[in-house]
Amino acid sequence: MLRIANHYVSKIVFVLLFVEVLVLLGAAYIGAAVRFIDLGQAVSLTNLEHLDHFFTSAIAFAAAIIFSMSAMGMYQLDFNEGLRNPFFMKLMPSFLMGFLILTLVFYVAPDLYFGRGILALVFGISGAGIFLARMAFFKSSQLRFMETRILFLGSGPLAKECSDLARQSASYHRYKITGFVPTPTEELCVPSGSLLQSREGESILAIARQHNVEEIVVSVQNRRGGFPIKDLLECKLAGLKVTDAATFFERETCQIRVDSLQPSWLVFGGGFDQSYVRSFMKRCFDLVCSVLILAMTFPVMLLAALAVWMEDRGPVFYSQERVGKDGKTFRVHKFRSMRTDAEKGGKPQWAQQNDPRITRVGNFMRKTRIDELPQILNVFKGEMSFVGPRPERQYFVEQLIEVVPYYNVRHSVKPGITGWAQVRYGYGSSAEDALQKLQYDLYYVKNNSLFLDVLILIDTLKVVLFRSGR
Repeated sequence: MLRIANHYVSKIVFVLLFVEVLVLLGAAYIGAAVRFIDLGQAVSLTNLEHLDHFFTSAIAFAAAIIFSMSAMGMYQLDFNEGLRNPFFMKLMPSFLMGFLILTLVFYVAPDLYFGRGILALVFGISGAGIFLARMAFFKSSQLRFMETRILFLGSGPLAKECSDLARQSASYHRYKITGFVPTPTEELCVPSGSLLQSREGESILAIARQHNVEEIVVSVQNRRGGFPIKDLLECKLAGLKVTDAATFFERETCQIRVDSLQPSWLVFGGGFDQSYVRSFMKRCFDLVCSVLILAMTFPVMLLAALAVWMEDRGPVFYSQERVGKDGKTFRVHKFRSMRTDAEKGGKPQWAQQNDPRITRVGNFMRKTRIDELPQILNVFKGEMSFVGPRPERQYFVEQLIEVVPYYNVRHSVKPGITGWAQVRYGYGSSAEDALQKLQYDLYYVKNNSLFLDVLILIDTLKVVLFRSGR
């Protein structure tokens, strides 16, 4: 895995993205060359309208297609699925979305336009190139060099959970579990046949080298008494990767596990950037996104307001007190998606999937996130960010603080209209759901960056397109 701006990115996905950018850029030039040859013209800098100008057009084309493919989830790879129907079911809509984006770009910047004939050739060549690139990557995923050989230090519940996570059908990489090195203080929770018993005086490094291990995952909950810290240091100095269970869980799930988390891991680990530069960039990002989305969705908001009013002649907007940064409360604004008597008993209730209190118009708005658009006003006021943990009601916050460890950490940043938990997890209707969403929120708070904000916006677009609202 690579870390880009603190966020874990698969090396396979990164390389595939790089290759497909080259494919798209190459397709732009090949398409132009073939088009001019068909017209009986010599390919030169002149008929390409200067190389630097055409390069800008090719960059715009590649950016539009990569953005569209990302929004369609084409970089959330599933090697077991391969190139079956879902690939083509996503590629065609991706190209259609890319064409619409390019149409808008050509309208705003007509100098980038490079002709319908060239564009048709470029799309055809790009489709073939991307298919061949994907086929090569999916074929190579079956080779052994794509596997990482790992060893687990520990044989208790934590080691079992980490090994189960490694055994899952990973979309981005695969692990070969060589075995477990037990520690004397833990109960046995893994198959006894997978234990790597060391001979007297044999070090962990010797065991690792014997089995060609590339990474050691330290999955021991109790590190007091007999913990082999010197052996692990020896492995580290020998070039082996040594990872603790919390980091392994964070890397593989993009969550931060809280039930076995050591506070020192949060204190001494990286992340939690709250610098002035990050705050300034975050605020600029919020304002730019808010202005652009407000301009694009204003007609939709007018239609939504009319639909809400016509359904039951009730109030169009719904305002509710939520907890924001540093525990301060503010009023969040949304289009009303529930009946006017949704909480007639006066007691707050969790919103649930297929909640019977949701109106027909409200159900559509929730699926497409239209009901969240009035919160742009909260972003302008500085009470919210565009991306961040979703703000919760004071009533539920007081309950969750009592039962969910580290729940208050999510209040160290501004809440958001959309967030990492919203694009990764479903509706929360219990303390258990709140725990799962908190683990995503903690990952965002720890690793927040402009890069991660952009990824969340792209994932949000995918949620809207597939109406898989959270």
